Amino acid sequence: VQLQASGGGLVQPGGSLRLSCAASGFSVDYYSMGWFRQAPGKEREGLSCINSSEGRLFYADSVKGRFTISRDNAKNTVYLQMNSLAPEDTAVYYCARMSCHLLISGPIDEKFGSWGQGTQVTVSS
Repeated sequence: VQLQASGGGLVQPGGSLRLSCAASGFSVDYYSMGWFRQAPGKEREGLSCINSSEGRLFYADSVKGRFTISRDNAKNTVYLQMNSLAPEDTAVYYCARMSCHLLISGPIDEKFGSWGQGTQVTVSS
């Protein structure tokens, strides 16, 4: 299982970014996939998830209406479109193979899912 997140960077408040997560070793349409983030000194925060069976989408309240998760099965890639970014969105973002219930409600623990290196998102003017 390999997951490679990319697409982070420095963006001004109100701006947008699209994160990508390239998966290898498995097919993303067979598993629930999602995103979480971790800011310095803070716990991991589940953001969004797409479940394997129905393609149902889940969002944390903190990002609902601003972030959109999607999946391209042909490219074996999961995306996170992030709009209306604010300084409090600054964190390292990770994509994970994990049940949506655990990803959104926690705990986000290595015992329950897999993820790779994250991508840094910095929102600052």
